[in-house]
Order: sequence, then structure tokens, then C-alpha cells
Amino acid sequence: MEVTLATAALVFGIVAFGGFVTGVNGFGFSVVGTALLAATIGPQLAVVVMILPILAGNVSLVRELDRSSLQSCVRRFWPYVAAAAVGTVVGMVLLSAIPTGPLTLALGVFVLVYVAFSQPWVPIPGEDRFREVCFTEGSGMKAALGLVSGVVFGASNVGVQVVAYLQSLRLDRSTFVGVVALIFLGISTVRVVLAAWLGLFGGTDLLALSAVASLPGLVGVQAGKWVRPKIPQSSQQAATMGLLALIGLRLTTRGIGL
Repeated sequence: MEVTLATAALVFGIVAFGGFVTGVNGFGFSVVGTALLAATIGPQLAVVVMILPILAGNVSLVRELDRSSLQSCVRRFWPYVAAAAVGTVVGMVLLSAIPTGPLTLALGVFVLVYVAFSQPWVPIPGEDRFREVCFTEGSGMKAALGLVSGVVFGASNVGVQVVAYLQSLRLDRSTFVGVVALIFLGISTVRVVLAAWLGLFGGTDLLALSAVASLPGLVGVQAGKWVRPKIPQSSQQAATMGLLALIGLRLTTRGIGL
């Protein structure tokens, strides 16, 4: 990939916006940033460019957990994080083998499914039963969900399945934000090492672009955290769901060639 000034400016703007969404909601960095970049530079490059900004953004957010809360969350969710790390390795190995069209389509479908199950306005038949059976606190179920989540996240940067699982546990807002960041921080650390080992960054230009893009991402996260208390949660939810729906539709239609 040839990194021009215009390309860098576009990437920085998108990453900053993704960071802002994350600062407000506690999630959305990976899916918003990757989905918007995928529509401009392609899904494979988008996944790689977002690796370091996602890591940096979640380092900032995980600090919302105090020491005792952090230790409690590690004890509670370590099976999920460990399995997700393994799944991430599998997903990243698959990344270079997945054609652009199917990967774009998969990104769009994942986002739309998340919106359908997360929006509070229209009930989905069988949703409650599905959550009761699949989204449980058992260590085995945490490991199974973590493995699947890791594969999807490693190949696409889509982490909405992680958010959906944690939302089903009815965590308080501060804990939810911190745990989301903790999980993504763990698996993102694995991804940085693995991306370098697999040569996904290619030359130094792409690695430098990903590293420098972390800075506007962090600025966006801090701006989002600052405005979070000023925006009603219902408005945050409506804006986020609308944005994700538009992104999902765009990627889906692009993936099927429309």
C-alpha cells in the first residue's frame, strides 16, 4: 500500500471518529473504524491498519477500572479472554486467505446482526431464549464464546459479539466499559505480535501508519469520554445503532457487488 498524505489524513480522521464513538459508548472503535476504512482502502488493509489504534484505545479505557475491579474482572472473565486469544490467532491466519468480497460481506452481516439483537425497539422472536441458553456465566460457555469471538475478531476486527455477550450479563456502565476494554486489550496484544510475525504489516509504511493513527484515535477516545456524561444514554444508543446499521448496509451491498 502506498501511503499518500491524502490517504493518511483520511485514515486519521476515521480513526479519530472511531475513537470518539468508543469514548462515548465504551465500544465501537474496531467496528466503526474498520468498517469505514474497509469502504475506502479495502477490508484486509483496514483490519491491519486498525490493530495498533485499537490496542492504544483500550489501554486508555481499561484504566476506568480500579485495582480491585480489575482483579475481579480478570478472575471472572479469564476463560473468555484466553479462548478469544486462541481464536484470534486462527482468525488472523485466515485473514490473508479470505477474498475481499466475502470478507466485506461478512463484515456487513456481522454488524447488521449485532444491530438487530442490540436495538431495544423491536423484539426479536426467540432472542430471550437464545441469550438464556448461549450467554451464560459457565466457564465452558465463556471459553466457547471466546473462541468464536476471537476467530471473528482476528479475521475482521468485528467485536460486536463480545459486546453482545457482556451486555447480556447486565453489568453496570463503568464495569461494562472497563471489561470490554480489558478483553480487547488482551486479544489486541496478541494481534500485534502475530501481525508482525505473519508479515501482515508488509513494509514499514503500513506499520508506521497504524502506529501514528493511534494518536488521533486516543484524542477521539478522550473527547468521547469527556462528552459521555453530557449525552443521555438513550441518545447514545440511538445514534450508535443508526450509524452501525448504515455501515452494515453499505458493507453488505458492497460485498454482494451492488
